[in-house]
Amino acid sequence: MSSNGQIKILFLAADPSNATRLRLGQELRDIHEKLQLAKERDRFILDSRESVRPGDISQAIFDVEPQIVHFSGHGTSTGELCFEDLLGKYQPVQPDALAALFELVADQINCVVLNACYSEAQAKAIAQHISFVIGMNKEIGDQAAIAFAVGFYKALAARRTIDQAYKFGCVEIRLQGIAEHLTPVLYTKQNSVSPLLEVQQIDSNKSGGVPNAQSTSLNLGQRQRILQEIESLQQQYDLLSQKLSRLRLDLVIESGTVVKFQLEKQIENAEAERTQLTQRIEQLENSLQ
Repeated sequence: MSSNGQIKILFLAADPSNATRLRLGQELRDIHEKLQLAKERDRFILDSRESVRPGDISQAIFDVEPQIVHFSGHGTSTGELCFEDLLGKYQPVQPDALAALFELVADQINCVVLNACYSEAQAKAIAQHISFVIGMNKEIGDQAAIAFAVGFYKALAARRTIDQAYKFGCVEIRLQGIAEHLTPVLYTKQNSVSPLLEVQQIDSNKSGGVPNAQSTSLNLGQRQRILQEIESLQQQYDLLSQKLSRLRLDLVIESGTVVKFQLEKQIENAEAERTQLTQRIEQLENSLQ
């Protein structure tokens, strides 16, 4: 949030001439309309850039100084986002390249929305530096992409949190009767050096290089950081549990063999990720004892 309490949203659109045409203008108009209808419409500033080339991204961020960056356009099955080159044709950008850019502006940007097909890999990479990143785990149609954006920004304008707005976006897709509500995925920032590792390093120095959990004495700041990480991990666990419930319900009612296989793989991945979260939470809780 800016110093005057306003929230700036930067909408970046790229629709290369040699790619399937998208309804990006409709998405921008619908977002603008929902923000204007909000009770606190004056809190939001929506600024857009169209036909965006890779070199335009940083310039737009410098000019607008947004808290939310929203990209709408194409993505490839290999995880690249497609911007435009000098001739208006598509120019792919690798996940690590965008992640490196957002790392440099992580003190300013709080949320990134990648409303493009197969943008999950980009979301994972950017989430190493940005608190909340939304991507798409497979191809997403125009209607579903627009519905998600409408639901997301309606909720934000109603003072919902970003993770709650994400859920409203997914529900908006379902309300439109579109079977793509599991396509958007939310990633939250993971600390590169966890509080527990920091504690172990401190204890290791005290005990001559051998970590000793029993001799670890946590100060107030360390305990607070561990509690904050536990809370963040618990939120991710809750989101995963809700996602698993939706996936299992969809699996029960789905009749198509290919879709059922995809759902089973998503369930398997989500269960493995939730197990890792559980182990991490237990590890952190043990460090507080």
